[in-house]
Amino acid sequence: MPIPSEKDLLTAACHLGHPKTRWNPRMAPYLYGIRKGVHIFDLEQTKAHLEVVCDALEKMQKEGKVILFVSTKQQSIPLIENIGESLNQPTVTKKWIPGLMTNWSTIKQRLKYYLDLQKSFQSGEVEKYTKKERTSMRKKLAKLDIALSGVASMTKPPDAIFVLDAVRDYVAIAEARKLHIPVYGICDSNAEPSNFTAFIPANDDAVGSLTIIVETVQEQLGGKPVKKTTKEKVPVLE
Repeated sequence: MPIPSEKDLLTAACHLGHPKTRWNPRMAPYLYGIRKGVHIFDLEQTKAHLEVVCDALEKMQKEGKVILFVSTKQQSIPLIENIGESLNQPTVTKKWIPGLMTNWSTIKQRLKYYLDLQKSFQSGEVEKYTKKERTSMRKKLAKLDIALSGVASMTKPPDAIFVLDAVRDYVAIAEARKLHIPVYGICDSNAEPSNFTAFIPANDDAVGSLTIIVETVQEQLGGKPVKKTTKEKVPVLE
């Protein structure tokens, strides 16, 4: 899949930023103007930045680097799960676990416990425990599955992270920056561009915008196309 045209990005609502009262002035260079009180992205720059990000991530993917895809935003979960599965990369789609990168030694132990517990159920080893103990273990496994299933394959902190909402998942970005891990992703008009190694100036809320960007990244990195999600109506700004 080639990099989408400005027209494709417009159709997907990538151009819509936040209301002018909710913006980060450092995003001014990437904005085209204001329509009905809403900042509008310069889609020529959006396209160029998308290409830069894809090139950087594609190089990492080919080198076998670990890229952690992060978004706890509800409408993006299917997209993140799909790209993670397609590229065989870890994902975070539920609540970010504090210390996932900065306290790796502890997280590593939790991952081992989770995988050992999972293996016990798969092998039938849990049958040696009482019914009450198995029930308790099953509840623990369910909680750990929600928290750790997306990162179960990680054996070390990631080589890079890709974040869809830099404001919502600011803790992930803060941990990555503390460890000097490259940060890529979408930077909406209310986010801080200096937190990124490279970013895509675009709408991080609309399903259409998220879909076209994640789908492009996925296919540029050699993954299969993502499953189609329900399209939403795009507001028309005159």
